[in-house]
Amino acid sequence: MRREELVDLNAFLTVAEEQSFTRAAAKLGTSQSSLSHTIRRLETRLGVRLLTRTTRSVAPTAAGERLLGTLRPALESIGSELASLNELREKPAGTIRITTSEHAATTVLWPALERFLPHYPDIHVELSIDSSLTDIVTERFDAGVRLGEALAKDMVAVRIGPDLRMVVVGSPGYLATRSIPLTPHDLAEHSCINLRLLSGGGLYAWELERDGRELRVRVEGQLAFNNVAMITRAAEAGFGLGFVMADHVAEQLAKGTLVRVLEDWCPPFAGYHLYYPSRRQPSAAFALLVDALRYHA
Repeated sequence: MRREELVDLNAFLTVAEEQSFTRAAAKLGTSQSSLSHTIRRLETRLGVRLLTRTTRSVAPTAAGERLLGTLRPALESIGSELASLNELREKPAGTIRITTSEHAATTVLWPALERFLPHYPDIHVELSIDSSLTDIVTERFDAGVRLGEALAKDMVAVRIGPDLRMVVVGSPGYLATRSIPLTPHDLAEHSCINLRLLSGGGLYAWELERDGRELRVRVEGQLAFNNVAMITRAAEAGFGLGFVMADHVAEQLAKGTLVRVLEDWCPPFAGYHLYYPSRRQPSAAFALLVDALRYHA
């Protein structure tokens, strides 16, 4: 492949991702007219239309989408190889982008980064807080952090946190007016505080398990939130039972403002893992960060 062909393909990928000739030209450090000429030259050489242009936006055609599917992993592989050359430098350097949930960022990533980053001033880390399962390849992240049970099979996974546990909690005042639930079926007699999932928008079904028997329980109550802190506040205020991570309510349990129920139905489960594509060639900076995050029981 000639050098100009690689330049043209990179220009097409940038325009498609930015969905704008103006933004793509600024990112590439060229003029809009020059970039338009480059795309027309590429389309002429390939004999197909790659982009649909309107006055407001730019979008890839069917042929463009097919080409993007090949280009993204190929250029990402080239970028990874170039990043691996950092190993030849005296000081590891580079930017590492990670998508993660807020809970993982707060409890696992930040404590490790706070210790790690002062030793490597040329390493930069960007955390994108997102509760949905982001496609790290398409969105061009270096890695993601999710629970072990939610990992794709074609990913390398590195455990970075301990087992976790969910708990069913209520205030002493609320539980004084109701019978203590002994089985998940007893939740039908209680007011429960629902969690609205940010990804998909549905209500979370409480996942309970005992002796290998798994149940997904749909609960009902006056309140639903898409925020765990609000569920905790509502449970403390006596509005019903909440189902949250144990570490979210450790302080409230210690003070006695919340009480655990159905403990035997809330076993521990696999904690957080860092994951990244198996074909990735880790840079020196990335390898160092993985080692710093790796969990040792």
